[in-house]
Amino acid sequence: MATELVIEETLQKIDRLLEAHPSLMDAYQQLEPIILSLFEAQRMSIFQRRRQHQDLVARFKTGKETLQIKVPISPQSIAGYVALSQKPLLISDPYNAQELAEIHPRLKFADKFDKNSSFKTENIICVPILNAGVLMGVMQIINKKVGSFGDADLRLANSLSEILGNKFRYELGGTSNPFDYLVHRNLMSEKDLKQFTETSKDIRQLIQRMISEARIPENELGNALSVHYQVPYISYLPEKYHVLQSGNKLNLSYLKRNYVVVLADAAENAIVLMAEPNNAALLMEIESALGIDSYEISVGLPNQILQYLGASGGGGAPGEMDEILDEIGTSSEELDETSEEMSDDAPAVVRLVSRVLHDAKRLNASDIHVDPEKNGPTRVRMRIDGVCRDITQVPASHHSAVIARIKIMSNLNIAEKRVPQDGKLAFKMSGQLVEVRVATIPTVAGEGVVMRILASGGALPIEKMNISPKNMTMLREMIKKPHGILLVVGPTGSGKTTTLHALLGYLNTPDKKIWTAEDPVEITQPGLQQVQVSPKIGFTFANALRAFLRADPDIILIGEMRDKETAHAGIEASLTGHLVLSTLHTNSAPETITRLLDLGLDPVNFSDACVGIMAQRLIRTLCSNCKEEYEATDTDMAFIRRQYGEQYLDELNLQEPVRLHRGKGCDDCGDTGYKGRTGVHELLSMTSDLRSLVYKEASVSEMKAQSMLDGMRTLTQDGILKVLKGDTDIAQIQIISGSD
Repeated sequence: MATELVIEETLQKIDRLLEAHPSLMDAYQQLEPIILSLFEAQRMSIFQRRRQHQDLVARFKTGKETLQIKVPISPQSIAGYVALSQKPLLISDPYNAQELAEIHPRLKFADKFDKNSSFKTENIICVPILNAGVLMGVMQIINKKVGSFGDADLRLANSLSEILGNKFRYELGGTSNPFDYLVHRNLMSEKDLKQFTETSKDIRQLIQRMISEARIPENELGNALSVHYQVPYISYLPEKYHVLQSGNKLNLSYLKRNYVVVLADAAENAIVLMAEPNNAALLMEIESALGIDSYEISVGLPNQILQYLGASGGGGAPGEMDEILDEIGTSSEELDETSEEMSDDAPAVVRLVSRVLHDAKRLNASDIHVDPEKNGPTRVRMRIDGVCRDITQVPASHHSAVIARIKIMSNLNIAEKRVPQDGKLAFKMSGQLVEVRVATIPTVAGEGVVMRILASGGALPIEKMNISPKNMTMLREMIKKPHGILLVVGPTGSGKTTTLHALLGYLNTPDKKIWTAEDPVEITQPGLQQVQVSPKIGFTFANALRAFLRADPDIILIGEMRDKETAHAGIEASLTGHLVLSTLHTNSAPETITRLLDLGLDPVNFSDACVGIMAQRLIRTLCSNCKEEYEATDTDMAFIRRQYGEQYLDELNLQEPVRLHRGKGCDDCGDTGYKGRTGVHELLSMTSDLRSLVYKEASVSEMKAQSMLDGMRTLTQDGILKVLKGDTDIAQIQIISGSD
């Protein structure tokens, strides 16, 4: 047993820990090891009292063998007896029937949990958690590592249960009415709550009025319901939860009417989400219809439940997708009999295409791939954070109808299936117009479609570009120059347009006239004159650039230098006193120089005009929710030294031991460990030494060596800085460096 001083300090530490967390659920992970260490015990559980069911449920439990333990408040179990008698118990051997009979003739030890695992309960302290004489729950501490629990342990357990009862009296004990917790949290007065409750016809209207009139956040309403019903609250989190596949056995209007949806998490565990979890009759009906016996119950707000069921209008609706595919599945059975193709304006096809587009935007996908398969269903995939993911499948019989629907929306020729076609479509989501670039490509299995979702909205601030401080200083110096050309280079989808618009956002002041020529115009900014080029009618980048020169510009952005004519016009514009920004598809900054010289540009003119070249790539970032720190291994350090270069290592200021990060994988990131992307950059500055090499048309390796001397750091080196910063891991840098 710990000394009095250690006990006092530990109880104060527990008190501080509980003060720092709004709920016991939040605090428990840190709380549990402290309590086990204090009692020198192996396991513990905190049972909550559920008033509606008159039982105890262990929502906080050590060990992974059982997810949830429910026991009635009765002498049939030790925790149940402690709850019933509200007296603490010290059991030296729970398997000793005589010891239990002396406490109460009907007292039993529920050993089924031991039987279902390799764990054996040897001794127990069990104390009630009370507040103002009202039972909140029960705390159970199991198996003292050395010897048995004594009276000192029992006194300590009572002190601890008093702390827990005072801090979490609402969370553990529940409330009399669903929204009493809002009064406790001073979010509304008792008088207002009563008035709202009496003048609302049902729970949905009551909650809507609380949100709109009383300005109470949804998560506070959810927490109030969670405290009342003693079950977890789940909000609308479509990336974390999806509608259970077997859940579509239930009638949709029945689910909507009763505000209930059956969800599944990433591990396909069933969760019944209800607005009123105490509706036992409804729960029994769902259980019997689905044939599931293992599930968890959670509470949700009616509107959020309807969102899961597809009544959201703007948000995603996995439930609706299942419903559409069911409809299509039914119609494809009819098609087999009639052997006719589905019409492209059939309601289910129209809704399916609309749902795919909305889901892509909601999941922040960059591309949608509709891939036909020979003798199989059509796959719909989405590129999220640079990685393709399977989203759904469409029956082969409906492939042509889906493609035709996309073509009609894009104003393409639906009769022409032999040659590729390009077009654009737009749809509205949450009142915002989203533009999509469409490309159809004929394959041996049928026409395939790739849709690129164009970035909508304003420019990203330059400070949020995650550019290293050294590169940021150099870049700001470059774009302050009154004339010259700055190129941003990299492969398709590497964020070049985002970077250019971030630079324009920085330069966009009332004293500057800025013209842009883009194909297509993705990002719009007030104060810019933005032009959409159209090569089909002869309005090319080069033509737009010549027109701009007659329009008194200070800064010109040219979407892409894809030919000699555009490149030559851009160089001329920069030499005549304008700052020109543009992009090019090259792999690195030094390579860009030789590419442009190969196009036939004059080396002297180009080197005089160019102020800098920035190459970039996008790499995946670690999920902020599950990333963990670890000590770099010898292999990690060898990679960092080799790729950063021994001669530059001092710049990193490495402190031994070096701490890196990795993603464990969680529900938020779909167990990948990654969420989102960030840029890595390579910035070349046109110095006098480099200019002389360009005059001579030196090799790429010579120019790279000179650029490195001038302060340029490669994409891989910049990536290593992001690894040490904790943004990403070494695996992502190996992809861009192409080496282990």
